[in-house]
Formats: sequence, C-alpha cells, structure tokens
Amino acid sequence: MGKLTGKTALVTGASRGIGRSIALRLAEDGALVAVNYASNDTAAKEVVEQIAAAGGRAFTVRAELGVPGGVAALWAGFDEGLAAAGERPGLDILVNNAGVTVPEHIQTTEEADFDRLVAVNVKAPFFTVKEGLDRLRDGGRIVNISSGVTRISYPELIAYATTKGALDTFTLALAKELGPRGITVNAVAPGIVDTDVNASWLRGNEEARAGAASLSVLNRVGQPEDIADVVTFLASDDGRWVTGQVVDATGGSAL
Repeated sequence: MGKLTGKTALVTGASRGIGRSIALRLAEDGALVAVNYASNDTAAKEVVEQIAAAGGRAFTVRAELGVPGGVAALWAGFDEGLAAAGERPGLDILVNNAGVTVPEHIQTTEEADFDRLVAVNVKAPFFTVKEGLDRLRDGGRIVNISSGVTRISYPELIAYATTKGALDTFTLALAKELGPRGITVNAVAPGIVDTDVNASWLRGNEEARAGAASLSVLNRVGQPEDIADVVTFLASDDGRWVTGQVVDATGGSAL
C-alpha cells in the first residue's frame, strides 16, 4: 500500500522527460495515472507498460493542449479511461506539466511563437483546471510545473519565462480560491534537467554539462526523478499544509 493508493492522477505531457518521471513515481506510490500525450503513441504506451510491469496502473490519454478543442479532448479521454479501468468518476491529483520552450531574445521572438507559448504554458493549464473542477475531489492536489527562469534571469528565454511567471501567479490565486475545499495548489520550478529537450547540448558535451552543473551549489545537473520526488511529496498527504507556493527545485542554482 503506497501513500497514493486509491488516488487517481492526471499528468499532462507525460510521455517523456519530467512528465514521464512524475507519472512513474505517482504510480509507484499507488495512484492510478492517466498519461496524457500529444502525438507520440509509442512513448506514451511505453510509460504505461513500464508502470504495469512494476505492478502499477495507468492508461493513456491522447490530447494536444494549446489548440482548439484540446482541453475538451483531454477530459473526454480521461473520463473514458477511468470508465474502462472500472473506476468511479473523479480526480485526486492534477499535474500540469505539458509545456513548450522558444529560446529567443525579445528582439527575435516572433508573435506566432509567443502566442503558442501562451496557449500551451498558460491558457491550457488555466482551462484544464477550469473544466476539471467538477471532477477534482475535495482534498485534492494541483501541481503546476513552472521553471527556475522565473527567479533567475535568462533574457534568451524571455517569452518562456513570461509564461511561467504567469503560471506562478495563477498558482497563487488558485490556491486561495480552492482552499475552502481542502485542495492545495502549488508550483514546482525545475532548473536545468537532463531530458531529451536538453539532449542536443547537454549530452555528449562535457564542457556544456560541467557548465550546467556548476550553476547548482550541489554541482550536478538535475534529473527528472529529482523533480518527480518533489511533485509526489506535494501530491501526497505529506504536503497537506503547503499551498500557494512555488517550490524551487533547481538544486540551489544561482544562489
């Protein structure tokens, strides 16, 4: 019996990277996990298979967020997956992890790219919560994946940082809104994490990796599991007295 046995969780963008590790960890602690993904069927199925091989339970939900109809497709797929699993309707844990990055300075940021960042990183979590509130049980958990760039200045990620700052504000306001229902709302802000998104410059380049590691006072690059452990703490009863917070999970970067 894990800490999350009997709980149902939905993780957006869970087919790879940080989202994948979050889904695996939540399932390890006993939750039934809905693994949302946009298009990579193979990767999403591999996550579900890995969870099942470890004795956990999960199902996939294909829905691209940040496009018209994306949120509706997400919740329709979630409801169908629950029914197929023989579970009662409802949700205990929502992790808004899906996000995109555009590495540009303000001078080179295109309006279309900015709009996409806002659509995926801000609008999608906002309306995912809005449309999911009637499913979210009292005493539930919402965890939004933010970024260390809201604390550490990265002009080359200015549009991305702007969207994550909006997500932090959303977290704060939502925590007060849902507090009377016993629902906690927090954000987790990773630093540089060794995922496929960063593979092109972080893996196989010892100089770049050493530079990234040196940003942390712990002198290493973050791993997806480092973030998943923090999310799982907030999603469990252990995090019951923490709400409205942005938890820095950058390994003490730029202190």
